[in-house]
Amino acid sequence: MRTFRLREGATYIAFNKPFQVLCQFSSPPESDKATLADFGLPKGVYPVGRLDFDSEGLLVLSDDGALTEALLPPERRHGKTYLAQVERVPDGAALSRLNKGVMLDGRRTLPADVSVLTVEPPLWERSVPIRFRKNVPTAWLSLTIGEGRNRQVRRMTAAVGHPTLRLVRVAVGSLTLADLGLAPGEWCRLSSGQVMQLFGERR
Repeated sequence: MRTFRLREGATYIAFNKPFQVLCQFSSPPESDKATLADFGLPKGVYPVGRLDFDSEGLLVLSDDGALTEALLPPERRHGKTYLAQVERVPDGAALSRLNKGVMLDGRRTLPADVSVLTVEPPLWERSVPIRFRKNVPTAWLSLTIGEGRNRQVRRMTAAVGHPTLRLVRVAVGSLTLADLGLAPGEWCRLSSGQVMQLFGERR
């Protein structure tokens, strides 16, 4: 596999996408939804991968098309880690199905690394709280997947009977939001070493 090389003069950005922000720079006609254009990002960059409207967390942007080609194809197996708050506590059978892969649209997802967190993660408060159901407990899962189908994590947890209530991407490769220290709506330029962390490399 060819090693990714940074392009001289290219821009590489990490952004903590807030809840209910469209992962694009233009609004659909007659829409008042927030977009990436509202956060002062550099001109010419575009998302490398996506996060859906209701998902939060680490979004990478760049004007280097080679980064998308190197990072996103599922055969490259570059991990993306999410924290998912789900309805009810998954049992061993549900976790095993998630780890081995579930059927979505007639194709099984690639094996994932899934575990139940024993304590609630130290995340920021969401702008719109999740719906609270007194008689339905929730659990937090850590999921690392190597592909990126449409709304994949949400569909995976729903397929095993545990709908996702909140979803936050906390890492791409070994680059983490915790290391970057970005609050929702904040962004920073990535160093060459940080870009390589997207591929799981630490320099």
